[in-house]
Amino acid sequence: MKGKVHLVGAGPGDPDLLTIKAVKLLRCADAVLHDDLVPPQILELASPASQLYNVGKRCGVKKITQEEIHFLLIALASSGFQVVRLKSGDPLIFGRAGEEIDALRRSNIDFEIVPGVTAALGAAAAAAIPLTHRQVSHGVVFLTGQLADGENPDWMRLASSGATFVIYMPGRDYAAIASRLRAAGLAAETPCAIVSHLGRTGQQVELRTLQQLAHTTPLPAPTLLIVGEVVRFAPRDSFSQEYSERSQLAPWLASAEIQALFLQAQGLASDKE
Repeated sequence: MKGKVHLVGAGPGDPDLLTIKAVKLLRCADAVLHDDLVPPQILELASPASQLYNVGKRCGVKKITQEEIHFLLIALASSGFQVVRLKSGDPLIFGRAGEEIDALRRSNIDFEIVPGVTAALGAAAAAAIPLTHRQVSHGVVFLTGQLADGENPDWMRLASSGATFVIYMPGRDYAAIASRLRAAGLAAETPCAIVSHLGRTGQQVELRTLQQLAHTTPLPAPTLLIVGEVVRFAPRDSFSQEYSERSQLAPWLASAEIQALFLQAQGLASDKE
């Protein structure tokens, strides 16, 4: 009898952000094929009888090709194994799940997709940044800084929409990516957040403008970059001094209506005391 492949999202790194279904599948899996970015604390949830395969590919170093991963998935499932293909974040976002799904379908292998918390959501939560906001951003765009050969996406068209940019794998050349964003039409004062080692020991969040980003020392990988006016809603003490001096609160925050509501809230709090 054929087994089954479960494409499972491991989330951004914190084991507490795993779904209950992901934990259940890990505990009963016969084999687990995992990315490099999946931390040991999550792998420890797998059954002691599980066969663990590290099939990660990071920073241009490939321990295994994508075709070899396909072969492993198909061979294990064809042997009757319950296989967990464990991917960092969500399997459907920059996780090459589409290629693995095609390979499984061609071989008539049963599969299931279990979503996970993608890095964009984890990074926004870690930095206390809303990815959308009624006043400044009505959408969010997920991009990758690492492009396949010959690809040249039109960031200018996306930038004109006013959407928040979340850039996965921005790389270490911050000057180059800042230049691309400026060329797309974003202002030098556009705020951005760099999140490093999300959900892991050593997590860092640094807030900059695009102008400052070009001169920022790269943080340890993996990193993720959030770009847009929503970054101004991050905690004020997280900003660099230069950014704080130049940054202005969104205009609507200073409106008379908001001030009146604030005073009313203060009165209610005083009454309770």
